[in-house]
Amino acid sequence: MKYFSIILLILATFASCDSSKTVVKESDVAAVSNDTIRIANKSLEYEILIIEPGFESWLVTQKPEGFYGQTYLEGKNRLFVSEYNRRVQNFQLYDRLLYEQEINYEFHLDYGYEVNYLLYNYFLYFQETYNQSFIGGRSSIR
Repeated sequence: MKYFSIILLILATFASCDSSKTVVKESDVAAVSNDTIRIANKSLEYEILIIEPGFESWLVTQKPEGFYGQTYLEGKNRLFVSEYNRRVQNFQLYDRLLYEQEINYEFHLDYGYEVNYLLYNYFLYFQETYNQSFIGGRSSIR
């Protein structure tokens, strides 16, 4: 697809977890550069890479950090990740260039506010840019 350069969203394997939530420290969230956002935490052994031309400039036009509560963002991310992964598995109906790889988002882990904020906004960006509609997404994308 000519408008799609690369979407790489990786949530690498997670370290052993208890049944309680683990908190991700804000200092573990890495910087933004050249339309690539990298979020990593060595203690939880995960990494998210968002490589998307235009995402960074789009993000600054959205509601600022702190606007949504973390519980709201976690709930939306659960819906979006579930739908995204369903589409990855159902590759006969959905474009494999858009839905390349499943996202390993552990619902019982507390990734912290910033991770959830960026992931939530990436899903909004993804829906808007590629004209996709997820349950719980914005009703009027364009």
